[in-house]
Amino acid sequence: MRKGIHPEDYKFVVFKDMSNDYAFLSRSTASSDETIEWEDGNEYPLIKLEISYKSHPFFTGKMQFVDTAGRVDKFKKRYAKFDKK
Repeated sequence: MRKGIHPEDYKFVVFKDMSNDYAFLSRSTASSDETIEWEDGNEYPLIKLEISYKSHPFFTGKMQFVDTAGRVDKFKKRYAKFDKK
């Protein structure tokens, strides 16, 4: 691995799946203006996720649509002309 190309400023960050409120603590270089108090009583930066392994259909075995800001409708409208019915 080449030296000097990877970030050095890893810190603890809480990632939260907004579709089911699942949260986990991990190390990351991602930054955020929002913070959250974790189970250990410390405050960590909060990174909001739209989907994680707790809500992804591949891992859960069931289909669960989380439509944020009408993205599914925009996609269907954009690609309707390619629909083979």
